[in-house]
Amino acid sequence: MGWHVDENLGRRIAALRGALGMTQQDLAERLAVSRVAVSHIEAGMSIPGERTVVLLAGMFKLEPHELVEGTQYPMAKAERLPAVAARYTEVELQLALCERDLDWVDRTGTCARAVVDQWRPVLANLASRATPAELDRLTKLRARLSNASR
Repeated sequence: MGWHVDENLGRRIAALRGALGMTQQDLAERLAVSRVAVSHIEAGMSIPGERTVVLLAGMFKLEPHELVEGTQYPMAKAERLPAVAARYTEVELQLALCERDLDWVDRTGTCARAVVDQWRPVLANLASRATPAELDRLTKLRARLSNASR
């Protein structure tokens, strides 16, 4: 990935968070920690635990070892990290399922009203948990739902 050796893990996390367009508060809510905890991690004032590293890795579409590789993350903690992390959020899964259903409606021309009625409340609920990138995708899906219901 081109990370610097002995890079500060907190700075790496801050850069990856910024690339997703997330605030510290957004990240804190996703991790179920306080914004101050995220701030301390990014400033290098605290070292995230294994659970937090796994959650962060999944959000950033990395494996846990890739996230900490080349940083000052303690080797003893790194050795306890799982080899893989879930790389997709619940929001991403629901958006993909909605897209699949709308593609089916486009192909078959049937059941548009049922699909729209099913997905409209789901998408409304997802908006509060979506990242900026997911919100963009969500907005496009809402537009597709509106078109499908005509």
